[in-house]
Amino acid sequence: MELSATDIKILAILQQDASLTAAEIAERVNLSASPCWRRISRLEKAGVIEKKVALLDAEKLGMGLVIFSRISLTKNDETSLHNFEERVRRFPEVVECYTVTGSADYFLKIITRDIQHYDHFLRRQLVQVPMVRDVNSNVAVTQIKYTTELPLETQL
Repeated sequence: MELSATDIKILAILQQDASLTAAEIAERVNLSASPCWRRISRLEKAGVIEKKVALLDAEKLGMGLVIFSRISLTKNDETSLHNFEERVRRFPEVVECYTVTGSADYFLKIITRDIQHYDHFLRRQLVQVPMVRDVNSNVAVTQIKYTTELPLETQL
């Protein structure tokens, strides 16, 4: 999909605050409300805007432990990969999962209340997945940067 500079500005604004009205966004990008709303609608229909959500503060909700885990599987055939991915999708503690190159097969970002909850999750759920060979985890100590905003300025 070809994006104009105005489309990119609209997306940048929505990444910062999706609760703004089309009129408020239109004012910021020098459009009237109707053309701005049509652009937003077109971006939604094209799947560029997947959904609008509220970002929650994990620490304030008592979920302050972030773990990054490297997972290696016993087999890398299509069935094993598919089965592992289906199981991981059902674990609410896993908030991100990526296939990766290198010595591991997957990287997981896991968020839990505390180390005891992580240990329970690891022992009773993650390593119980039959094709998991190895789990190597790191506890995040300090969050330096966190954003959900994509670097849209590189599109201009």
